[in-house]
Amino acid sequence: MATGCVIGVDLGGTKLLAGAVDPAFNVHHRATRPARAADHQAVLDTVVSAVAEVRDAIEGASGSVRAVGIGIPALIDTARGIAVMSTHLPLAGVPFRDLAAERIGLPVFLDNDANAAMLIEWRHGAARGCSDAVLLTIGTGIGGGLVVGGALQRGSQGAGAELGHMVVQADGPRCNGNCPSRGCLESVCSGTALAREARRLAEERPASGLGAALAAGREISGPLVTDLAHDGDAAAIEALAAIGRWLGVGVGNLVNMLNPDVVVIGGGVIAAGELLLAPARAVVAERALSPSREHVRIVPARFGAESGMLGAAALAFDGL
Repeated sequence: MATGCVIGVDLGGTKLLAGAVDPAFNVHHRATRPARAADHQAVLDTVVSAVAEVRDAIEGASGSVRAVGIGIPALIDTARGIAVMSTHLPLAGVPFRDLAAERIGLPVFLDNDANAAMLIEWRHGAARGCSDAVLLTIGTGIGGGLVVGGALQRGSQGAGAELGHMVVQADGPRCNGNCPSRGCLESVCSGTALAREARRLAEERPASGLGAALAAGREISGPLVTDLAHDGDAAAIEALAAIGRWLGVGVGNLVNMLNPDVVVIGGGVIAAGELLLAPARAVVAERALSPSREHVRIVPARFGAESGMLGAAALAFDGL
């Protein structure tokens, strides 16, 4: 039975995942959508459409939906439910919570997508029981979540923990979307960066699996690279290792700054598993300071790519 469900919505830079979630965090129906949009109304339409699909699938037969939680890739004024700034979607200055509630007809609770993922991983997942924890969600961009002293941290204005925008290479590539900086962790370690590195290797090595995929006209995407790497393609494995080493640089910085118990890695790119995490751990072991480097665990998110959706559901339960 799905009685007493909420709907959790994880809105990413390129795709959306929504699900009906019961109080035990079982998922009863999922809906996915592409998230690219020209304006905030189109983004809102995508959210409303996915929520309607999930709601129609479970209401009547097995109970009612009580509320909706939404995690979005934006800096959030949580008191007013406003998306202040987003590097990937056209949401700057949009009162997203109230607009969504008006369209959906249910209470809506809103937060940054990585904060939502951190919330569920801290309460029920890979960071459970930790007083100090960090989460990085690696997808189109890189989101960050932070627990310090047993409390989720959002900063003085709700704009904190943008860990993907720490600079790791001062003269590195321009960052993604609306970020004004260069050499951010996101610019060298996101799914976007993985696709760029994999395409470079595909062009250099036409005999590789990546090279064959490029020659066949396939899109060189993060999921394709991961699949080829798991099948043993050396070029794909090398692309993931390169991204993993940059991840290690970023995590090493966070380990030195925060001395966390655990660093949780989530988002779609974590499907690569140890092909990504092992190079990252090696860099942290080499570069971070003792005793933090010996203490910290660097682990995949328990809920994988669904952390954001489940965390958004937790926001809704909290709000109720």
